[in-house]
Amino acid sequence: MSIVRMKKLRVIALRQQRDELMRELMRLGCVQVVPDTELSADPDAAVLRPERADLPRLKTDQSRLDAALKVLDQYAPVKKKLLSARPEVTESEFLDGDALARDLALAGEITDWEASLRKLSAEEARVRSDIEALKPWSSLDLALNAVGTRRCAVGFVSAIAQIDVMNVRAAAESASEAVELELVSEDGMQRCFLVLALKEELPAVLDAVRAIGCTQVAFPGLKGTARENIARLNGELEDLAARKKALTDKIAAQRDAAAALRLSSDRMKAEVEKAEAVERLLGTDSVVTLEGWCPAPEESALTALLDRFDCAYELTDPPAEEYPDVPVKLKNRGFVKPMSLVTEMYSLPAYDGIDPNPLMWPFFVLFYGIMMADMGYGLLMILASVVAVRKMKPKGGTGHLLRLLGMCGVSTFLFGAMTGGFFGDLLPQIAAMIDPDTAFTALPSLFTPLGDVMMIMIGSLALGVVQIFTGMIVSVVYKCRNGDGLSALFEEGAWWCILIGIVLMVLHLGPWLLIIGGALLVIGQFWEKKSVGGGLIGLFGAIYNGVTGYFSDILSYLRLMALMLAGNVIAMVFNQLGAMTGNIIVFIIVAMVGNALNFALNLLGCFVHDLRLQVLEFFGRFYKDGGKSYEPLDIDPQYVDLIKEEI
Repeated sequence: MSIVRMKKLRVIALRQQRDELMRELMRLGCVQVVPDTELSADPDAAVLRPERADLPRLKTDQSRLDAALKVLDQYAPVKKKLLSARPEVTESEFLDGDALARDLALAGEITDWEASLRKLSAEEARVRSDIEALKPWSSLDLALNAVGTRRCAVGFVSAIAQIDVMNVRAAAESASEAVELELVSEDGMQRCFLVLALKEELPAVLDAVRAIGCTQVAFPGLKGTARENIARLNGELEDLAARKKALTDKIAAQRDAAAALRLSSDRMKAEVEKAEAVERLLGTDSVVTLEGWCPAPEESALTALLDRFDCAYELTDPPAEEYPDVPVKLKNRGFVKPMSLVTEMYSLPAYDGIDPNPLMWPFFVLFYGIMMADMGYGLLMILASVVAVRKMKPKGGTGHLLRLLGMCGVSTFLFGAMTGGFFGDLLPQIAAMIDPDTAFTALPSLFTPLGDVMMIMIGSLALGVVQIFTGMIVSVVYKCRNGDGLSALFEEGAWWCILIGIVLMVLHLGPWLLIIGGALLVIGQFWEKKSVGGGLIGLFGAIYNGVTGYFSDILSYLRLMALMLAGNVIAMVFNQLGAMTGNIIVFIIVAMVGNALNFALNLLGCFVHDLRLQVLEFFGRFYKDGGKSYEPLDIDPQYVDLIKEEI
């Protein structure tokens, strides 16, 4: 349980073997390919140029597959089983290039159909808009393209409903005595008018009504009456609907192809990642160079693979000056492995740092159980974890989260048994409602959150001291391992003496350990600063930072007590509210709703506060962060689980 030792890899291979080599490295899944910055900056290596792998086209193909899947989800959704596991495929099936080509062609057809559907929908919206524009004129028996007679001209005008008909008529008659204005239709939004006037006077009439807010209406390209045009447009709508249905039926017929498209989406994702790795290579017309990182335990498998190619390679240990660039892989197994989720949420340890997961695991699980402390909540967490893990078989972050939930559920159940909590005081309340004279008033318990507050507070502070001292021990070991034993003596050693000395003083066992700690602190500051002034300033800073740091950190552990009390009290309050009704059915409903809310709040709240105690109070004693994530070239599918085959 530590940080895996890494090897730096350099390879020079023949260009014609480049693609096969990268494919096999991806199958092996243990090499992180990085840009060769050293060769790129070397003027003697100017002949080398970055490799190209048609990455834009591959990304376009991946987008096409993803778009086709979205179309199928919209028009041909497939019901998925709750908590179902991902399908498994063999590695040879996954790397089937012919299947990928077929699925890309199908994805292109599906996206083309969807594009046609969008065009038809846009055309349908336009037709509906035209119909709505013609409806106000549907009672008019005059053709919309009518121009009038030899002497008379026709105009169409609309106005908002607030403009009075008499005002429109007056405006028209002010421009011509020989004018006829007919109200065609009106509603709450607008009024529509037919205007008849002499040809030479119609422009003046239209200008007059426009002046009071009317608008001239034109029907370009339309022939016949409004009713005739509406009937024609309704026919177009029916035709558009039939064409849309034909396309949606085509898409729906591909419902069974969704699984194959998801598999090919994963295939294309792997191809994109391989192409991105290729573009980190440098090469000439005949050779390519590769630089990367490989975990030392995988060295033998990697060398066996490289020996099959016509290439030269070397694997070396990175020098100390390269440690900031070395990717970090944590070697955790069993119960400790899910803690990687917590560490990665904060920051990976530096390559020359310490893996905190084995040290943090018992504290994290213990603290979560203390804060939650309810048998009912613990059983729910265990059940959810077991069912989800068995049904879904999750991997990665989801798997870590579910397994961590189960472990915290066990801790929560155990502390719930110690405090006698089962959804608060649910069982005693039910017993009291059934039989008011019952002697069953509480579950057996070692202590209760409300009855033993002082003991819980002292226990929380004691656990804080244990974890902080554990962090200090780790720091001392790390410093001694790196030849910095004096720093450990003057820092952690001094504060151990001071903190333990304070306890001994309170117990009237003498001040000697406190005096020794103070002396070590003084000597350490003057030894580090090498001057009287610097030593005094450093001593003041060390005392201030130590007092505020250690004591505030220890007090932070009171949140263990606070969350235990809060969760217990909230559950009891909801149970009592339900019991006040005197109806067992109403009680169960109120109690379950209240406990569900309390459970949800505590599920998140306990995780956040537990995480804070680890990354601030614990990690602050020894943790060196800033590690870069180890991201090897690997097949990492989203929709399927891969069955590895021997290379």
